[in-house]
Amino acid sequence: MDNGMESMLDTYLYETNSLLDRLDEMLVADEETEDFSTDDVNEIFRIMHTIKGSSAMMEFGSLSTIAHRIEDLFFYIRDKGISSLAHEHRKELFNLMFRSEDQLRGEVAKVESGSPLSENIDEFTAEIEGFLAKISGNGDSSQDEASTAGASGQTAAEDDSALPDDPQAACFIHIFLEEGVGMENLRAYMIVNALKEVGADFRYYPANMDTDSGTCQTIIENGFFLAFDSQENTSMAEDILKTQNHIHSYEIVEPAAKETAQPEAEAPAALPEQPVSAPAAKEAPAPKQESGAAAPASHAPVKQSLISVNLSKLDSLVDIVGEIVITESMVTASPELSHLPRDSYDNFMQSARQLRKLTDDLQDISMSLRMVPISGVFQKMNRIVRDMKQKLNKDVRLTVIGENTEVDKTIIDSIQDPIMHIVRNSMDHGIEETAAERIAAGKDPQGELILSASHSSSEVVISISDDGYGMDAGKLLAKAREKGLLTKPESEYSQKEALGLIMLPGFSTNQTVTEYSGRGVGMDVVKKNIEAVGGTVSLTSELGVGTTITMSIPLTLAIVTGMKVTVGNSIFTIPISNIRQSFKVRNEEVVLDECGHEMVDRMGTFYPIIRLHRFYNLDTEITSIEDGILLWVEASDRSYCLFVDDLIDEQQVVVKSLPSFFNEFGLKNAGITGCTILGDGNISIILDILTLYMAAIETI
Repeated sequence: MDNGMESMLDTYLYETNSLLDRLDEMLVADEETEDFSTDDVNEIFRIMHTIKGSSAMMEFGSLSTIAHRIEDLFFYIRDKGISSLAHEHRKELFNLMFRSEDQLRGEVAKVESGSPLSENIDEFTAEIEGFLAKISGNGDSSQDEASTAGASGQTAAEDDSALPDDPQAACFIHIFLEEGVGMENLRAYMIVNALKEVGADFRYYPANMDTDSGTCQTIIENGFFLAFDSQENTSMAEDILKTQNHIHSYEIVEPAAKETAQPEAEAPAALPEQPVSAPAAKEAPAPKQESGAAAPASHAPVKQSLISVNLSKLDSLVDIVGEIVITESMVTASPELSHLPRDSYDNFMQSARQLRKLTDDLQDISMSLRMVPISGVFQKMNRIVRDMKQKLNKDVRLTVIGENTEVDKTIIDSIQDPIMHIVRNSMDHGIEETAAERIAAGKDPQGELILSASHSSSEVVISISDDGYGMDAGKLLAKAREKGLLTKPESEYSQKEALGLIMLPGFSTNQTVTEYSGRGVGMDVVKKNIEAVGGTVSLTSELGVGTTITMSIPLTLAIVTGMKVTVGNSIFTIPISNIRQSFKVRNEEVVLDECGHEMVDRMGTFYPIIRLHRFYNLDTEITSIEDGILLWVEASDRSYCLFVDDLIDEQQVVVKSLPSFFNEFGLKNAGITGCTILGDGNISIILDILTLYMAAIETI
């Protein structure tokens, strides 16, 4: 695929996914009120029209066909008004639209993965067409069709190819539809409405095509007519017809042709019903209503000055800004500045401070370009809760807090699946099975799931809470003992440690397997995915009250606020978010465990000591515990102390990924997550506190 086509595909996928996200948001919100607003009907029609056109352009036939059928459905609903639908039809419409969205997303996922699209979607499109036929009165009963055709008169069927009797018409357009399009009367009426929308003045025959399914056969055999009072209106209509779908051919017929056509008929054709003037047609939606100008729109799209930018370009921008920051630091830290005269040095430093301010602003702006609200992820949870409510027959409300909290785009992509898994578990096994069970426990009959996000320092804190069963620490310990997962006596496990057992691989308290899995199934994967982006997962629960799972995630992976430390001639950077405390100790405060490993007491708990110079085999003169400094660090559920030579200072650093050829050395498994370039040009290794602990424990 060349660059041009690849760029088009990226744009298509971005726009289509954005439209489907908007569709999902509207469907979930409208289902709560059990009604579509006029603006939402119009917007769904526009969304489907856009997806249909762009998919056809990209030659994605299945996507274009499904979107086209839904567009037809909402064309009819838009024309007749949502109020024309019976209550049971509205409920069926919501379910059909959710299935349609899933079908479209499934096809888009195939495009993204390069898989072939579905070749046979006839069954699904027939379902949409069947629903449209149901609400429009176009049943598929052949008996009804035959009786309606018989009532309309054999003469009309044989002779409706003759021009309608319309003395005022200066010109006719005779239109034939493509063969086998289905529901021909509604297809023809859509074309009529397309002309109405541009303000064309005309009449159409059969005049009752939108209400009488018996006109289907007439239109199939003899087409339909548009009557115009002027050549100008005819020309305008012809331009519109060229853009319409399902038209096989059309012919412009002058009035003189009408005189010659009539004698050919064996008998005078039955006069059509009284012509309906398009501008005066009551069933035609008024343009003002369609634009939504008459009333404020609840979900009206707001025009914004936005452009979409490829994420790789933003990555390049951040890299360049990082290089500028590093270069600026190198210039201001140059030792040659000390040889400048005092006045020259002061002037230079004044300019350097201004440059630093500008580079800081540039860095902040470039980072903000990558930040996106977490609302996109939260919105998908609405859909999951909605579907599970129906399948599990549970009454649960989802409360969303802080959906406008912004996170780096790369992190957003990584946390969606973990959040989805936790929400599913909470719905499936966290919330009580029945309202009666909740009432007996003294709770609101309706369960609640709270999804919240907030900023905390350089992190985003996301929590998923339910007010369901809660977890029994005793049962968790018993299950872990049964599976052989305990590493110490049960009596030594704290409440937090017992709950943390649920995140061990293969741990589950469920006796049965369900469609949505159980609490604990896959929680180790959730934890692993969050830790992969530098985050941590914690869990709190109270039996009979509920459970809360909290994820602390860095705002961005591109910039880290870290503490620079020295070990011999090497400089390491430790993320501030992992540091709890720095302190010095005396030799007598260090104790040895049964294996001879060093430990130190902090707040009543003993923590292991890892000496960086031993772990990385670095030469240093600081080997006595009293001469160096201990850093009490924590990541996930691991907490320990790092022994280093000295602390330098706290600084925001630009994270640089290690070159790919370093992968074969397994540096990431040795606690090295990346590096940064300091102002003096030296390289500082950035440590991953969690993997460093795991690697160190294996070696000591």
